[in-house]
Amino acid sequence: MPSGLVALALGGFGIGLTEFLIAGLLPQVASSLAVSEAAAGRLISGYASSVAVGAIALTAATARLPRKHILVGLVALFVVGNLLSAVAPDYQVMLLGRIVAALCHGSFFGIGSLVARSLVAPEKKSRAVAVMFAGLTVANVLGVPFGALVGERWGWRASFWAVTAIGLLALAGIVALVPSWAGRAQPSAGARAEPVPPTGLARQLRAFRSWQVWLTLVATALGYGGMFGAFSYIAYTFTEVSGFAPEDVAWLLMVYGVGLVAGNLIGGRAADRDRDRALILALFGLALTLALFGLLADSAGASVVLVFLMGVTGFASVPGLITRVTDFAQGSALAASANVSASNVGNALGAWLGGVALSAGLGYTAPLYVGAGIVLMSVAVMAVAARRARSSRTADRVPAR
Repeated sequence: MPSGLVALALGGFGIGLTEFLIAGLLPQVASSLAVSEAAAGRLISGYASSVAVGAIALTAATARLPRKHILVGLVALFVVGNLLSAVAPDYQVMLLGRIVAALCHGSFFGIGSLVARSLVAPEKKSRAVAVMFAGLTVANVLGVPFGALVGERWGWRASFWAVTAIGLLALAGIVALVPSWAGRAQPSAGARAEPVPPTGLARQLRAFRSWQVWLTLVATALGYGGMFGAFSYIAYTFTEVSGFAPEDVAWLLMVYGVGLVAGNLIGGRAADRDRDRALILALFGLALTLALFGLLADSAGASVVLVFLMGVTGFASVPGLITRVTDFAQGSALAASANVSASNVGNALGAWLGGVALSAGLGYTAPLYVGAGIVLMSVAVMAVAARRARSSRTADRVPAR
């Protein structure tokens, strides 16, 4: 495994920690900065909004720069944002720090995925992306307990100092281990060579003329939307339906996080073998898992197994979706970052629809069924995309008369 992938994974781990650890620190932050719980909650929603905007804006603004330099700048921005949070004298500076840190999130994973795939042979590109995203999935497992543990022992600011230190390590790793040509033309010919990706905003925008790019973005939004529509209310399902105590939710979420790690790695390997088939199976598996979870949620044992499978199937599609959109976009960094934005749009849509179902009095399993329905739409979109891609390849092989 190229050492540059380790540096990218460490960067993903730090960014993931920043996103997730705040959930376990909100009471301390609210008390320390003398703000309401609702205001403290905006430290989460403000971060998510900044991710969606930053993914497109920063990628477009840096279209002509070398991708290694962009990654270095993004991680430096991440360090600055967390440093602001660590020293914040008041709520406004804290919120600013969260927004600054979040600006790098989408672009880092979008551009980082292109750099990661350029470090390996083309037939291993989805696995390389999975390695980079492994940092994010591990952070999902450790983020909340890490923040709560460090915050309880040394105060909430210590958590942000720790993440700042991780960011500095990732920055040093990217500078030292990621080659300067990464993400662009490779210096050696042969099996590892891939087409030179487009530079310049105008050329990158042309990638969005492809129906395959749009179909993949829609599949991404719907796939994420279904999973996070269910996940947003999973604590209520555990406590109100499955019979778990509130203190059990933390370890149940860790079970889900372990599933994310496993699904990410399994999905990357499967996508390198037959990407469209792997994506359809992963998404269908997620829809089936959510539906079964709704049916069996009153069983504590079944809930543990199914929340793990929810993580596995939920993240098994991620590496393949990213490499698919960037392949059809000819390596456009803007398309890669748009994929991250699409996932965040899906998260918001799924959470809203799940909340609508709860408000309608349909019960605490309703978000699971809503999620299953949304993911089934993603399966349909992917099936159409796969069929169009096969038809296009068949037409290309037919000799002209």
